[in-house]
Amino acid sequence: MKYTQHNLDKVEKVIEEGGYIIRYERGTFQSGYCILQEKKVVVLNKFLQTEGRINTLIDLLPLLKVNIDDLTHESQKLYEEMMAMEVSK
Repeated sequence: MKYTQHNLDKVEKVIEEGGYIIRYERGTFQSGYCILQEKKVVVLNKFLQTEGRINTLIDLLPLLKVNIDDLTHESQKLYEEMMAMEVSK
């Protein structure tokens, strides 16, 4: 996957369709992110570049409870590709 704003938007869309809100904030994040499970909010360090944002969201995906049936067909396909990328690591 190329590190472009378009691909970042697609990854964000998958997570948002899964019921999560993505926020970019300042803070001291050890890993670049924070998950607030009860509120379904993912907070990313706003100083991350596009590559870091994409990689962080892909790394987070297995930790999130996303119902694949809630995703559009295009998002389902991307979700499955990203999950396969995580398994192959």
